[in-house]
Amino acid sequence: MKFNEDSRVKIPAILHLMRLGYNYLSLKTNSWDHATNIFKSIFDESISRINANNSELDLEGLYNQIALDLENEDLGKAFYERLIDRSGVRLIDFDNFENNSLHVVTELPYEKDDDSFRPDIIILINGMPLSFIEVKKPNNLDGIQAEHKRMKTRFQNKKFRKFVNLTQFMVFSNNMEYDDENPIPIEGAFYASPSYQESVFNYFREDEGYKVTPDFRELSNEQELFILKDNNLLSIKDSSEFALNKDTNTPTNRIISSLYSKERLAFILEFALAYVKESTGIQKHIMRYPQLFATQAIERTLENGGKKGIIWHTQGSGKTALTFYNVKYLKHYFGKRNIIPKFYFIVDRIDLLIQAGREFKSRGLIVHTIDSKEEFVQDIKANIALHNDTGRAEITVVNIQKFKDDPSVVSNKDYQLNVQRVYFLDEVHRSYNPKGSFLANLNQSDANAIKIGLTGTPLLGDDYNSRSLFGGYIHKYYYNSSIADGYTLRLIREEIETSYQLALQKALEDIKILEGEGKRKFVYAHPKFVEPMLDYIIEDFQNSRLRFDENSIGGMVICDSSDQAKELFRIFQEKYEVTEQLNLAADDPESYGKKKAHERKVKTAALILHDVGTKDDRKARVEEFKEGKIDFLFVYNMLLTGFDAKRLKKLYICRVIKSHNLLQALTRVNRTYKDFRYGYVVDFADIQKEFDKTNRDYFNELQSELGDEIEHYSNLFKSKEEIESDIEEIKDTLFHFDTNNAEAFSRQINQINDRQEMLNIAKALNTAKSLYNLIRLTGNYELLGKLDFKLLHKLATEANNRLQLINLKQNLDANEETTNLLNVALEDVIFAFTKIKEEEMVLADKLKNTLQRTREMLGGNFDPKDPNFISLKEELERLFKKKNLSEVTKEEMEQNIKALNAIYDSAKEMERKNQLLRAKYANDAKYARIHKRLMEKDPLTDKEAKLLEVLQSIKSEVDNHIMQNANILSNESFAERMMARIVVNQIRNKFNMEINAEQSKRIYHMIAKEYLNEFNGRAAWQKLSLLKARQRH
Repeated sequence: MKFNEDSRVKIPAILHLMRLGYNYLSLKTNSWDHATNIFKSIFDESISRINANNSELDLEGLYNQIALDLENEDLGKAFYERLIDRSGVRLIDFDNFENNSLHVVTELPYEKDDDSFRPDIIILINGMPLSFIEVKKPNNLDGIQAEHKRMKTRFQNKKFRKFVNLTQFMVFSNNMEYDDENPIPIEGAFYASPSYQESVFNYFREDEGYKVTPDFRELSNEQELFILKDNNLLSIKDSSEFALNKDTNTPTNRIISSLYSKERLAFILEFALAYVKESTGIQKHIMRYPQLFATQAIERTLENGGKKGIIWHTQGSGKTALTFYNVKYLKHYFGKRNIIPKFYFIVDRIDLLIQAGREFKSRGLIVHTIDSKEEFVQDIKANIALHNDTGRAEITVVNIQKFKDDPSVVSNKDYQLNVQRVYFLDEVHRSYNPKGSFLANLNQSDANAIKIGLTGTPLLGDDYNSRSLFGGYIHKYYYNSSIADGYTLRLIREEIETSYQLALQKALEDIKILEGEGKRKFVYAHPKFVEPMLDYIIEDFQNSRLRFDENSIGGMVICDSSDQAKELFRIFQEKYEVTEQLNLAADDPESYGKKKAHERKVKTAALILHDVGTKDDRKARVEEFKEGKIDFLFVYNMLLTGFDAKRLKKLYICRVIKSHNLLQALTRVNRTYKDFRYGYVVDFADIQKEFDKTNRDYFNELQSELGDEIEHYSNLFKSKEEIESDIEEIKDTLFHFDTNNAEAFSRQINQINDRQEMLNIAKALNTAKSLYNLIRLTGNYELLGKLDFKLLHKLATEANNRLQLINLKQNLDANEETTNLLNVALEDVIFAFTKIKEEEMVLADKLKNTLQRTREMLGGNFDPKDPNFISLKEELERLFKKKNLSEVTKEEMEQNIKALNAIYDSAKEMERKNQLLRAKYANDAKYARIHKRLMEKDPLTDKEAKLLEVLQSIKSEVDNHIMQNANILSNESFAERMMARIVVNQIRNKFNMEINAEQSKRIYHMIAKEYLNEFNGRAAWQKLSLLKARQRH
C-alpha cells in the first residue's frame, strides 16, 4: 500500500471536504481558463443562478472586469471588494450560502510561461479558486517550513500575481498535533493569508464555547472509488491506515472543519479578512482564532440582551485589529435589523489616540478624532449616525484624558431610535474610576449604548472592580495560549552583574560626598550616576546584537525620571551618536566584517517626553524607530502602553513600575520578531518584588474567575526548577564527551554519523545557549557555575556544523528520495561566508537560488532509474563534493552556476517529457516507468504508440481486477500469476503480437513489482525507506 502524503493526508482531506458538502471535480474531464484558473462553465452557471433576478447581469463583461481586477498590484483588494459586495451583481450568495457551488480539485496547475506550481487541494467557490491546502506527511523533515519558503518565493514571482490576488487564504498541514514548546510552526495544521512578501502562519484551536459542528454527509462507496481511481490509489482502498486517516479528528481534518464548513467559511470570507497599509506595502490579514471567537462572543452577548462586557486578551494579541473586525461585522449585524451602528474607540492618552487612529485608517476605516469635552458633546448630540455618505464603515476615536474629571453631564434624550452607539473602551483596567465623571457622562449620553471593555491584563487591585462597571468577561485569551500560538514571546529578566552594581554604589557614594543627601531623583539623574549606567547599557546592547547575530533589533530605556532621561540622551549625543556613513574601499578584503561591526554599534537615539519637542516630532521619531532608523529610545512615562514595535527586543528598566503598569511595560518586548524566542528585560531597579506582588494579584484574579486554572500564566517566566532540569539534561546528553576542550570535542563528534544522536547533542548545546540569561533571571547565580556557558556556545557551533554535514552526506550518499537531495542545511552552508566581498554576496545569492531550483527540479522526478536522471544526479553530486563550498572563489562560483544551469535545463526537459508520457497513462507514474524501461531495453515494439496502446489495455484490466478486490495484492504470488495471465492474453490474443516466455516474464514481473511496491509501501521514489531512515535516526 502506498504510504505517502497523498494516501495519508491528501485523499482523506478531499473525502473530508466532500463530507462537508463539496463536490469533487476530476481535472481529466473538466476545463478551466488557464489565465485565471477559474472554471468558466461553473462560474457562468453559478453567477446566473445567484443573480437570476438581476437584469444588469453581463457575464462576459463581468468576467473580463474580474480578469482586469486580478492584474492589479493590490494583493487582490479590488477583487476582494467585488467578491464580498452584496449589492449589484453578486459573486457569492452570502444570504443563502447553500446557493453557491462548492467544489474541490487536486493539483490544479498554476501556470504562467515556464513557471508553475500545483497546490495539493484547491477549493472552488462558484468556479473561482479562492483557497488551497498544502499537505505533507507526518514527520516530514522540512515539510511545513520548506513549503513556507516555497510559497514566499512563488508569491514574490509577478507571473503568479493573478493567482495570488484570487487566493483568499491557505492551509498548510503535516497532519500532526501542535508542538506548543516550539514557537516555530513545524508540526501541525496552520492557516495564512497570501502576501507578496511573506505569509504569517496562524494556529487554529477551536473554542469549546463556539465550536463548529458540521453536518457531515455520508459518502457512497462509488464516490470514494472514483476519487481513488482518479488519483491512481485504488490499492489503499481497504487498508486500515487509510481508514484511520479518514477520521474526522485528524489535525488536517479538524482545521478543514474549522475553516471550510459552510457557515464558518462564509464568515471568514466576508468578515475575517482585512487589507492593511503598512510601511512595507499593502498586506492582507486574516483573523486570529481568538479574535474570531471574541466576535462570536460579542454577538452572543447581544443576542441574549446584554449591553456590556469585558474582553481579556493578552498583550500583543491584536485588540485594535479585534475592534476593526467587530466594526466590520457589527455593521452587518445591525444592518440586518435596520439599525445604523455608530462606533467609538475610547482611549485615555493623546499618543494612544494617534496610534489607534493610524491603525484604523491603515485598515480602511474612516476615522474621526475627539480630543475635548466640547467635541464629544457636539458628537453625542448630533442626530446623524455617519459622517460620510459613501456607506463606508467609520469609527470615532475619543481621548478622555482632558475631560474625564469634568463633572458636567452630557445628556442627549433626542437620540434616534435606529442608531446604536457601540463604545470600545481600551485598557479598562485603568482610567475608568466610577467616582469620576466620564462613565456617568457615557451612561447619560445614551443609556442604550453598548460598552465593550478591552484589556490585556487582568483587572487588578481593590480600588474598584471593573467587572461591576463593564460587566463580566465576554471572552478570554491568556498568555500561555498566546505564547503557544507564536503571537508573543516569553520574557527573560536580566539582573545587572554584581561588578556593575558595585560601581553604581561607588558612584552614589561619590555623589553623596559632593552633593550631600539630595533627593533620590536628583541623585539618579546626576552625570556621575548616569554616564556609567549608559556605558553599561550601550555595551550590553551591542553585545546582544552580536550574540543574537541580529543588528536590526532596537532597545528602550524606561528612565527613573524625565531628568534622568534627558541626561542619558545628552551624554549619548556627546559620546555615542554617529552621523557620518561608513566608507569602505571596494577592494577592502575585510569590508564585510567592518560593515557588520559598524551596523552593530548603537549610533542613534531619540528622547520621547511629553515636554520635549512637538507632537509631530515625537510621532516622527517613533515611526523612525519602528522602521529601524533609530537604535534606542529614552522614555519616562510615554510609550509604556499601546506602543508596538516588533524590533524592540531589549528593555532597560531603571525604576520600579507598579501593578498592571509593570506588565504593560514588560510586554513591550514580547512581540514576535524574526527567529527570537524571548524578549529581554534588563533590571536596574530590582522589579522582582513588585513583579511577585503583581503575580499574586493575577492569581487572585484568576482564582476568582477560573478557580484553579492558575497555570495559564505559568509560562510567562521559566521557573528555577525548569532551568535546573534543563541543566541536568544537558549534562546527561554530553556525559561521554570532552566538553572542556573544544578541539577534542570536535574530533569526538566527527566520528558520529548517526543523525539522531548528533541532533540530540546539538539540541542540548543550543538549549545551553539560551540558559545563561534564564539563570540570571532567577537571581541564583550559583547555577552559572554548573556549566561553562562560553565554551558550550563554541561547542554548539561545532555541533551544528557537524549536523549539517551529516544531513548533506545522508541525502547525497544514501541514494534516498531525491526531493531531499540537497537539503536546507546545504543551502545554509552557502551563506556561511564571513569574509567575502559585497559583490560576491550577490553572487552567493544567485548560487543559492540556482541550487534551489535545480534541486527542486530534480526532486520532482518520479523515475529515479532513468539513465538521464542518474547521470544528472551524479553530476550534481560531483559539483558539491569536490571541495568545501565556503572556500570557493568567485570564478568557481560562476563555473558552478553555469554547470547548475545546464543540469537544470536538462532536468526541466526530462521532466517535460516525463509529464507528457505520464499524462498518456492518466497520470499513473507506474506505467510511465514501465513504458520507459520497455523502450530502453529489448522493446516489445519499436512503435511507442503501439506500446502505449498495449500498456493502456493491460492497465485497464489490472485496475478493474484490483477495484473489485484490493486484497489481491496482499497475496504476491497470486497477484503475479494474475498479471502474467493478463499480459500474455492481452499481447498474444488481443494485439496478436509475438512474445516469448522471457519477454512476457520480464513485462509481468515489472508490472507486478510496480503494483506490489505501491501496495507494500515500497514505491519507486523509495519514500518508505526514507521514512524508516528518519524514524531510525
